Amino acid sequence: MRYKLRNTGPEMEIVTSILLILATISALIICNTSLKSFYDEFFYNTYIISDFSVHNFVNDFLMSIFFLLAGLEIKEEMLYGSLSTLKKASFPVIASLGGVIVPAIIFYFYNVNTEYLIGLCIPISTDIAFAMGVYYLFSKYLGQGVKMFLLSLAVVDDLVSILLIGTVYSSHINFTYLFIGLIYLLLMIIGNKKFHIENLIYYLIGGLCLWYFIHLSGIHSTISGILLAIAIPSNTYKNSISTLHKLENYIRPINSLIIIPLFAFANTGLSLNHNLNLSNYPSLFFGIYFGLLIGKPLGIMLFTLLSHTLKLSTKPKGISWRCVFLVSLIASIGFTMSIFVSEVAFIGKDDLINASRIIILLSGVTSILISSLAIKTFKELHII
Repeated sequence: MRYKLRNTGPEMEIVTSILLILATISALIICNTSLKSFYDEFFYNTYIISDFSVHNFVNDFLMSIFFLLAGLEIKEEMLYGSLSTLKKASFPVIASLGGVIVPAIIFYFYNVNTEYLIGLCIPISTDIAFAMGVYYLFSKYLGQGVKMFLLSLAVVDDLVSILLIGTVYSSHINFTYLFIGLIYLLLMIIGNKKFHIENLIYYLIGGLCLWYFIHLSGIHSTISGILLAIAIPSNTYKNSISTLHKLENYIRPINSLIIIPLFAFANTGLSLNHNLNLSNYPSLFFGIYFGLLIGKPLGIMLFTLLSHTLKLSTKPKGISWRCVFLVSLIASIGFTMSIFVSEVAFIGKDDLINASRIIILLSGVTSILISSLAIKTFKELHII
């Protein structure tokens, strides 16, 4: 039996987008005033335990919860939703692959012989919160089919990004700790499949242990969120609501109203008067900016058109090619995921992290303006 109670209405997405904007603006204002020293002291020099700072707590622990929710959504879509059959999944999956591959190619072209090449994954991601925020602002012009296509594309996009973060950006792996972490994962899977344990505390305690040992193993700890999602029961055995949906309902508001805005606040504190000279990083600028702004829409459109022409996939009914184009523009908003990848890719290189943040901010603002203008223009011309 499946029963779900999800708080996924447009109000939540719009509020999250507003909080993201406010958090970003607040961080920029603070870090360009005399308050910057307090900001840096709190996030970088305040330690929760040992050498684990508040900034590490936000980026490594809280973002694991962000990825846990993404994992639960991916799991649900693969089991019951828009990715549950090959016919349903092929179009958004191919679109997402195009939106990953082409931006990566553009970034590679500009940075192939530079120290920035490790940032290859920065322009491949879509920020679901901002993307859905833009959708809901114009939902009266766009159909339900557009929403499901955008969500499915973003879900697959997240999955690819998470897998790359967990592999490409992992340091030397300690297989002993990794093995211990996988034992905890196995115990949770057995508890689910064999003993039908639905107690949420059982999985949360196991998830904490999983996160701890994955963190010690050298693999980026956020991958533990996806691994935990695999173990969470999606079926109900005794209760009226599955553990998956119960956990979703608990962490979704926390993720939307606290974790995402806090992440933005902790990672967009830039001193513009010191870091705005992007002429020092031309290839990094072009790789990220054009990768997101041009690569995402171009890849999505190119791959969907080719797959449809070659009959590898079928465009969903009720979605015109104009709507696919609008979705490709909305999907070019990278923001949260792109900033996160830049933090992981350029760890220890503050100048490159700060430059990447500014480029991502510029790209995000441009993407939002272009996609919004395109939707309004298409509406005025009565072609959507």
